[in-house]
Amino acid sequence: MNTVLAAEAGGTTARNLTITLFLVFVAITLAITVWASRQTKTATDFYAGGRSFSGFQNGMAIGGDYMSAASFLGIAGIIALYGYDGFLYSIGFLVAWLVALLLVAELLRNSGRYTMADVLAFRMRQRPVRTAAAVSTITVSIFYLLAQMVGAGALVALLLGIKPGTTFLGMDADTAKVATIIMVGALMIIYVTVGGMKGTTYVQIVKAFLLMTGALVMTLLVLAKYKFNLSSLLGDAADASGKGAAFLEPGLRYGVETPGDALKTFYSKMDLLSLGIALVLGTAGLPHILIRFYTVPTAKAARKSVLWAIGIIGTFYLLTLALGFGAAALVGGKAITAQDKAGNTAAPQLAEALGKDFFGGNLGGATLLAIIAAVAFATILAVVAGLTLASSSSLAHDFYANVMKNGQASERQEVNVARISALVIGAISIVLSIFAQSLNVAFLVALAFAVAASGNLPAILYSLFWKRFNTSGAVWAIYGGLLAAVVLVFFSPVVSGAPTAMFPDHDWHWFPLSNPGIISIPFGFLCGWIGTLLSKEHDEEKYAELEVRSLTGAGAH
Repeated sequence: MNTVLAAEAGGTTARNLTITLFLVFVAITLAITVWASRQTKTATDFYAGGRSFSGFQNGMAIGGDYMSAASFLGIAGIIALYGYDGFLYSIGFLVAWLVALLLVAELLRNSGRYTMADVLAFRMRQRPVRTAAAVSTITVSIFYLLAQMVGAGALVALLLGIKPGTTFLGMDADTAKVATIIMVGALMIIYVTVGGMKGTTYVQIVKAFLLMTGALVMTLLVLAKYKFNLSSLLGDAADASGKGAAFLEPGLRYGVETPGDALKTFYSKMDLLSLGIALVLGTAGLPHILIRFYTVPTAKAARKSVLWAIGIIGTFYLLTLALGFGAAALVGGKAITAQDKAGNTAAPQLAEALGKDFFGGNLGGATLLAIIAAVAFATILAVVAGLTLASSSSLAHDFYANVMKNGQASERQEVNVARISALVIGAISIVLSIFAQSLNVAFLVALAFAVAASGNLPAILYSLFWKRFNTSGAVWAIYGGLLAAVVLVFFSPVVSGAPTAMFPDHDWHWFPLSNPGIISIPFGFLCGWIGTLLSKEHDEEKYAELEVRSLTGAGAH
């Protein structure tokens, strides 16, 4: 009886503590946002934070933007449930930074002003290219936003102790998750519309510091529990997973060997390859990461910010290994999937287990859970703000100012349209997220990466490195890659025909792979090449100017 009472007391304390910590974080970030809004006087301030951030500050903010709910919740969950195969996400997300550093960061900073389309449209006809870039930016951002919102719903259900069959404030588990998604959506709209890039950047810096600290503390506690003996940690994780030695070997989720069905085995291996390609190439095409390079004053600072980001992000992804295997060993696969089928709550559940072990009983568990959950929530809020800013900037700067108004819009009009766009994009994301709650958030982000690598990356690379490239090629590359990725996802087992699909009771899938990257990325490059050759448009002078500008920074804003 006493144990039950203690557990209930711990649960109530966890709720109260979490809600308090969450409200404190929201209050701090809203204060930063209001302060930033007073510093935001021009379009450059709203879109690029006045280009006033140092390499280190921008590196922290990039880390804050990149280490999303998918990294913290999704990767830890996939490792906890699938062992070795989940580790592929950590590696893929990290290696992707080398592509961004070597091919894109500095050249983009030198060539553009506020959005990805500034680079693409430099030597092309403005209207068709900017329209295509705006469509692509919004599509990628919404895919990515889904992941963050789904993570938020799963997290709050855990925090408030809402499981299937229980209620909170008269709401059942599903209703409470929906209410959370709506609340996160409302907060992100406030961050962007009030604070612009300055507010969003400072929120991301604060969040990156909190997330690194939280992950480091949990990793040290996991290792301390096993006296820093990695083999006993991995051994316990394999035993508790119920999968034995197979947990530490490839093939549980990807590259699965199906005896007697060579085709199914082949598709599973192709899915692994497709995921890898999408992860490695996707970062260099993500709009919310690309616009971060405009917030620094010089090309040198852009390079420095990527190096800082690689250091911060690399360390973090190493920590996710300890969190994933720690969750498998100390929480167990059954307990994780009982709370959330996709495994998105493994890291917070691990925090609760560690708190009970190290800080005494249910109250210790409740306290550490509350702290880590508040950090995860901070993560979600910071990333959704960055994504919403990228897509609303593109709508306002590319589509409204340069397509509809033909470059004649005033700065005030442009910024007002960006704020209205944030509201619309936020509303769309909220509605779609409600349907995507059964999917793992790391997996959802991998889809966003595939879409970014299929549509944006071919256009960016051709634009920077191919003299013959023209308007027709840019439009073909963006729409071709984007359409291929979105259509293949729609007809894949992600949306229908599988128990974990968005619509598990329906089946219209014919594409066998979960990630479309292996088909859609080469298709995007092919479309850009064909589109270029079909048009006679050709401007060598403009290319020469772009080349000098991208390499030297001469004439950059």
